[in-house]
Amino acid sequence: MKSTTSLLFLSFIYLIVLFIPNITDAHCDTLDGPVVLTAKMALEKGDIIPTLKWVKKENEGEIRDAFKKTLAVRKQSKEAKELADMYFFETLVRIHRAGEGAPYTGLKPGEAVEPIIAESDKALESGKVDNLVKMVADTVTKGIRERFEHAKETKKHADESVEKGREFVEAYVEFTHYVERLHMNATVLSGHIHTEEAKPEKHQHH
Repeated sequence: MKSTTSLLFLSFIYLIVLFIPNITDAHCDTLDGPVVLTAKMALEKGDIIPTLKWVKKENEGEIRDAFKKTLAVRKQSKEAKELADMYFFETLVRIHRAGEGAPYTGLKPGEAVEPIIAESDKALESGKVDNLVKMVADTVTKGIRERFEHAKETKKHADESVEKGREFVEAYVEFTHYVERLHMNATVLSGHIHTEEAKPEKHQHH
């Protein structure tokens, strides 16, 4: 039971660390992502402060200027408000992504959000992470088992011919590298977290 729990926890950490950074980049450029939602609330309240956390300190001036212009224009008409708001959303998201070293390709509709990110947001809103943990753990557990079974089966016939031997090697490499990535990403901090701690040496495997 203890080993199963450890595997589920490892699986959870793996997917969060490995996939969340990339998926979050995409999530932040959607119309119902956290950056735009923060921008909407800031515009309605006339308070820019909540939006500044999404950009680096050196970019605050540009955001403040865009916010001021948006507030002035959106008072003119409904159409002006929509255009001004979109201008601010685009500006905030573009600068946020630039700060993350990611390209900006325009705002995307809400349905572009990956299910795992939607579930992450739900967890934060509800204060309960159980469903997210299960979702991630199930995905990784399935991945390990499928690769293991394929490697196990191909190993039985690895010595029958060169072709079958190569099939086993391919399955073996995929299986071991997958598990290795689980371990590496569970023990190495995400690029979003700055630390002076030394990272473990990467093991050169196959």
